[in-house]
Amino acid sequence: MDTRVKGGTVEIVPREVTQAKLDRRSAAAIRHRASQTEGLAERFEAMADRHGARPFLVYGDLALSYAEVDERINRAAHALHGLGVRRGEVVALCMENRPAFLEAWFALAKLGAVAAFLNTNVSGRPLRHALTATNASRVIVGEECLGLFSADSLQSAAQDKAALPELWLWPDPERPAEPAARARCTQDLQALAQQAPTHRPPAAWRAGLTAGDAAVYIFTSGTTGLPKAAVISHARWLITADVMQITMDITAQDRFYCFLPLYHGAASLSATATAVAAGASLVLRRKFSRREFWPDVRRHGVTVCQYVGEICRFLLSQAAQPDDAAHPLRKMVGAGLAPEVWDQWVRRFGPMDIFEGWGSTEANTNTLNLDNRPGSCGRIPFWDKTNLRLVRFDADAGTHPRGVDGWMQLAAVNEPGEAIGKIHNYPDIVAGRFEGYTSAQDTERKILRNVFEPGDAWWSSGDLLRCDADGYCWFVDRIGDTFRWKSENVSTTEVADVLGDFPGMLAITVYGVQVSGQEGRAGMAAVVMQRGATFDPAAFHAFASARLPRYAAPVFLRLSPEPDMTGNYKLRKVDLQREGYDTAQVQDPLFVRVDSAGSYLPLSDATLREALG
Repeated sequence: MDTRVKGGTVEIVPREVTQAKLDRRSAAAIRHRASQTEGLAERFEAMADRHGARPFLVYGDLALSYAEVDERINRAAHALHGLGVRRGEVVALCMENRPAFLEAWFALAKLGAVAAFLNTNVSGRPLRHALTATNASRVIVGEECLGLFSADSLQSAAQDKAALPELWLWPDPERPAEPAARARCTQDLQALAQQAPTHRPPAAWRAGLTAGDAAVYIFTSGTTGLPKAAVISHARWLITADVMQITMDITAQDRFYCFLPLYHGAASLSATATAVAAGASLVLRRKFSRREFWPDVRRHGVTVCQYVGEICRFLLSQAAQPDDAAHPLRKMVGAGLAPEVWDQWVRRFGPMDIFEGWGSTEANTNTLNLDNRPGSCGRIPFWDKTNLRLVRFDADAGTHPRGVDGWMQLAAVNEPGEAIGKIHNYPDIVAGRFEGYTSAQDTERKILRNVFEPGDAWWSSGDLLRCDADGYCWFVDRIGDTFRWKSENVSTTEVADVLGDFPGMLAITVYGVQVSGQEGRAGMAAVVMQRGATFDPAAFHAFASARLPRYAAPVFLRLSPEPDMTGNYKLRKVDLQREGYDTAQVQDPLFVRVDSAGSYLPLSDATLREALG
């Protein structure tokens, strides 16, 4: 996997070479059928039989083999069965990254039950919504998360006439809770599991389950409204596992580093599934640590890492060390790695295969960079071999323009368009299906109909991509994040990428805000500086002016003390956008761009008038 640079130009990999790699992925995907009986439980048991003595799970100083983890899962499965959990029941799981998460999750799989992963950062109404959306009346809750299920929260659920969940505790010696919080739990699941047998539960307990049935519900990190519970079938999990194992050529000798939350698809679908498919090891960390990342990689022999772009920026913000390139990490897979960050990364930490991709938890299509082309999120060598299309989108009207024939229009080369995936519903074929959400209404809202011909149906991603003449795809922005200012479209993602390597900057979030008396939305950036670095507004003005057209350079700046992150280490825009530059709501220092001064000046009525002319 290599895109070579000769004489300062990129040597393009032949389309046929890239397509051959994609064909291998397709062959792995189509192998799984909805009617098959192999699911998560069968896959893990097969790998435990094949790789029993090999290490599967590493957590701090704890190392467990496939056989040892299988026994722990079996104990938990017997305990859950004793509590009445049966095939098809939905049980929610709320726990941070630790071995118990995998024990509880795979125990539910061995019973044929559905695990509903709960975000460990939400409480109150969003938490009650999650329980209602998944119809989960029982929750396996880690002791570290008991505070989310406070007495007030449960009382609010009663007032909302929502079903009160039964809480089953899994203790956490690292984060013990108050006795009153523990008292809200009806069972100590860990204690029950420790008393349960180690032999495998009979397969008859999940009799009738097929790979087309739901295995887990994973909540999407939607930009508006409450998150939606995406349905992930057993077949979808297995397809992800086998496709990524083949794509990255993962073997039993590899070790995955997993610090992204297991409740999210990146960790549970990509990292965990792929490690199991290859008989590889999973090095689990409770939360990302910038200070411990490289020591962990070296200490545990990590060879593969799942990333999000901001993580790489944070790691690059640390002071360079003489041994930066001395480590075993050779492969990375993820999304959001901007071209300039990619270049800095490999220059500093050494060459490695980076599989930058585009997709989502619920997507029925995706792209993946198989050629190490910096910044690209994938390639479509031949459009007749994919169900992906890019269609024109009018950001101002919020609609897809249609031609005189009444059909949507394909985006031209290098023209941003919404990525959509044709929904295939072939009998027994899972690849190309849109499995949707637990809500039929939410599912229907994500489907475009009568797109190119009568009766066709396409999954709507809500993402803008562009594709160049060589077939390489580039992420542009989320629909709604691209805004119009001074009659020009501005991509928040592209602006953030261009400004992301400003000296001393730790993080930047770009978004559009409404300005009274002005058309469109003005650009605003929340800037976080590295510890000890001082923000120079004049230097930032010069930096932005040299790299961006005037309409795209942020009009407003917010100097924040720390990045506002989601649980999956992505920068959060919604709250920042709502607060805008309102000095009554924002306590952080605010600046406005005043070109006549060649700087960003502290925001006031006078400087705002001068900035807007």
